Amino acid sequence: MVQDASFEDGREKPVNIAALDVDDLKILSALIQDAIFPITEMNWNAKSRQFGILLNRFRWELSTSDATKPERVQAVFAIDHVINISSQGIDRQDKDVVLSVLSVDFEATDETAGHLTILLAGDGAIRVSVEALECRVKDVTRPYTAPSGHAPSHT
Repeated sequence: MVQDASFEDGREKPVNIAALDVDDLKILSALIQDAIFPITEMNWNAKSRQFGILLNRFRWELSTSDATKPERVQAVFAIDHVINISSQGIDRQDKDVVLSVLSVDFEATDETAGHLTILLAGDGAIRVSVEALECRVKDVTRPYTAPSGHAPSHT
């Protein structure tokens, strides 16, 4: 019996990175910059105190000199120890909205707790209050050619 190829058979390994401090978060934020997701792909589980987003992440880790076309991959962005979530500048009732991540920042409120802010294109933001900074990004599909055919630009 022939087995299907797995994600790990590819040239690059899938991203699976955690952020436990502000320096880690800067790297994580860079990896998910320009990720897009439908508003329906956000989920907060109050019982387990986790918030997650299924993102279509642009693969910034590829060299710009690579001969391959620009790629995206679906990835889960998960945040643990969530106390509360709020948003600004987005209509959570409009199920057709597609959001784009600009950055993720952390503002401490005491020794471990604080607010993660997911800044979105178009003046939107999601604020996730946490007891401790612990989040991660994990690629969950094989990469695919970016539909636009080019890298996002910030002009």
